Amino acid sequence: MPKSNLRNLMLRPDVVQAVKDGKFHIYAVNSIDEGIEVLTGVPAGERGLDGRYPDGSVNGRVEKKLRQFSEQLRQVAGTADHTGAASEKSEEN
Repeated sequence: MPKSNLRNLMLRPDVVQAVKDGKFHIYAVNSIDEGIEVLTGVPAGERGLDGRYPDGSVNGRVEKKLRQFSEQLRQVAGTADHTGAASEKSEEN
């Protein structure tokens, strides 16, 4: 939950007891990146001086996947005309 909302948190007594008993946890975070780290156990990662996220970080993995999608789209766009159909030139090959 957002740390800024922590002061407004109201829980039933049985829920408070369940937290005390370790049945589940409530985490207050300042940012989505903190939440990502709590949920995954993997560092979210911060952009480096080169503008990229560290390899293995959640943000680095997302960035890598987005780059792969982008490259695939460029490849598909290069073999299709504006209607989405394969171009005659690529069909001849």
